[in-house]
Amino acid sequence: MTAMTAFSVASDAVLDSADDLEAQLRAIGATRYHNLHPFHHLLHGGKLNKGQVQAWALNRYYYQSSIPLKDAVVISRFRDRATRIEWRHRIEDHDGDVGSEGGIERWLQLTSGLGLDNDYVESAEGILPATRFAVDAYIHFVRDRSPLEAIASSLTELFAPNLHEERISGMLEHYDFINPGVMTYFKRRLEQAPRDANFALDYVKANAKTPAERQAVCNALIFKTNVLWVQLDALYHAYVEGHVPPGAFVPAQS
Repeated sequence: MTAMTAFSVASDAVLDSADDLEAQLRAIGATRYHNLHPFHHLLHGGKLNKGQVQAWALNRYYYQSSIPLKDAVVISRFRDRATRIEWRHRIEDHDGDVGSEGGIERWLQLTSGLGLDNDYVESAEGILPATRFAVDAYIHFVRDRSPLEAIASSLTELFAPNLHEERISGMLEHYDFINPGVMTYFKRRLEQAPRDANFALDYVKANAKTPAERQAVCNALIFKTNVLWVQLDALYHAYVEGHVPPGAFVPAQS
């Protein structure tokens, strides 16, 4: 069998049915999801100092705060009202609503709890260039590719709950500057992510009707794993190996 490349599933991958598609998607997650990245092993294992954790939370905020923009673009791709109705709760999950906080506010509780100024975090002035490039590429992907691929790119949510559980337990155990009150974002996603992932999985299985369409679905998921992976590559290079680019956040504690 031809090997999977950095950007696409193997050309001879078996994708003759919806079940074949699901098996291939789960194989992609098992080998390419960013829970496997060395930076996450350091983060969850208590091997980072506070400044390095601050850098991770600061950069990740740009991704979190861009998710509603991405989801608004996804909604704009669909004439089908039922799909728009199903998808729009994702925006509320992150933006919140009148009288209720969303994921962005919960993430700011984390960055604030780590000692970062909210105005600085929200400005995104201190993030790594690679963070901005990767996240913006994700928004462009869902705008420019097919609606099927736009939905497929969200399927990393299939693998998120295990990562969130590992993050909650690992960070609470290993860091005395982390407390349960700043980890509410991850606790809430334990409920939201499976709901979102199940809809997206059912959608692509029902609507990717040919091997070519199933291959496009797989490649969209690979693209998304790359978006997540490269952000951690940048964090590792800057804050573990010490190559912080000019103008990016420099922790007070190194």
